[in-house]
Amino acid sequence: MKWKNSLASAESWAGEISNLEEKNKLAKKISGKIKDGEVIGVGSGSTAFLALRAIAKRVKQEGLEVLAVPTSQEALLNCSMLGLKTTTLSAAKPDWGFDGADEVDSNNRLIKGRGGALFAEKLVMASAPKTYILVDESKFVDRLGEKFPVPLEVDPRAIHLVETRLAQFPIQEVELRMAKSKDGPVITESGNLILDVRFEKISNEMEKELSFIPGVIETGLFISYSVEILKV
Repeated sequence: MKWKNSLASAESWAGEISNLEEKNKLAKKISGKIKDGEVIGVGSGSTAFLALRAIAKRVKQEGLEVLAVPTSQEALLNCSMLGLKTTTLSAAKPDWGFDGADEVDSNNRLIKGRGGALFAEKLVMASAPKTYILVDESKFVDRLGEKFPVPLEVDPRAIHLVETRLAQFPIQEVELRMAKSKDGPVITESGNLILDVRFEKISNEMEKELSFIPGVIETGLFISYSVEILKV
């Protein structure tokens, strides 16, 4: 039996979506890749939300059996509202996935995590043979870190240790991400904090080097993953 209350039928996306017509075309393209019996990783963001909605429509119309692995509470709520069955990485391996990005450079290196779900997003991306990254022109940069800082998800007990160790890197600025709808810092779905770090330059080794710092749970650098960039 499904819940009948208003929250159970409300799309978990607020605000205006830019480039709506173009993003809907891209969403339809992604929905065309679905095959019966597949498990797909589901990312977050406006374009990923539109893609999820298009996938749910096709699943319903054609009676497909598809399982989704959501990377955030936002994606989980939308899967539930749209009638898509969900599973976890503990129970199933994704055949492929889709997600957005904050920045993409010419080598398909990514910065992700502005929505705070970088840990789960990386787990799902690393588990899938391929992930389609859905972006518009504004996300392409000549230099990674040009527009957005790199998020680091950090155990609260290690916040000072991590900031101290970051001094060994070519950093410009480190900020604790503060919440907008609650007092205090942003707390991730895993109970951690987020440091937003601006670097002077980002090397291919930096993702691993940052992960070696005790207390860093995950970084928002996505380097050398099997991704295909699909732009609006």
